[in-house]
Amino acid sequence: MKARVKWVEDRLMMGEAGSGHVVVMDGPPELGGRNLGLRPMEMMLLGLGGCSEFDVLHILAKSRKQVTRCEVELTAERADTDPKVFTRIHMHFRVAGPDLTEKLVEKAVTLSAEKYCSASIMLGQVVEISHGFELVEG
Repeated sequence: MKARVKWVEDRLMMGEAGSGHVVVMDGPPELGGRNLGLRPMEMMLLGLGGCSEFDVLHILAKSRKQVTRCEVELTAERADTDPKVFTRIHMHFRVAGPDLTEKLVEKAVTLSAEKYCSASIMLGQVVEISHGFELVEG
């Protein structure tokens, strides 16, 4: 896997993944940015959420269960001093589907967290990551 981040101006950067997709990153005005894109640490948090949600959807699909809605809300705490690393992350899944049960969703979330989500497992080596879920309408 390869990626490239190119500085454009001020604190604006363009990140290009090996797949060819591009994302804009920037900083806040007080640090020299213009607030035109995601912060790099936000990207890391979104990557964690996307990786884990991908797994949950895949696991439920392999169980031949229809999912009509799936989202994960991530709440992260960071250290007060530099480096302002993540110290705690909570992931809360909201999942809906006509024949889903709490047991199935819990199993999918647990399997993602403990076996399949490389982002979660890697970050979990240095950050306390917790998970929760709820079945919702939709």
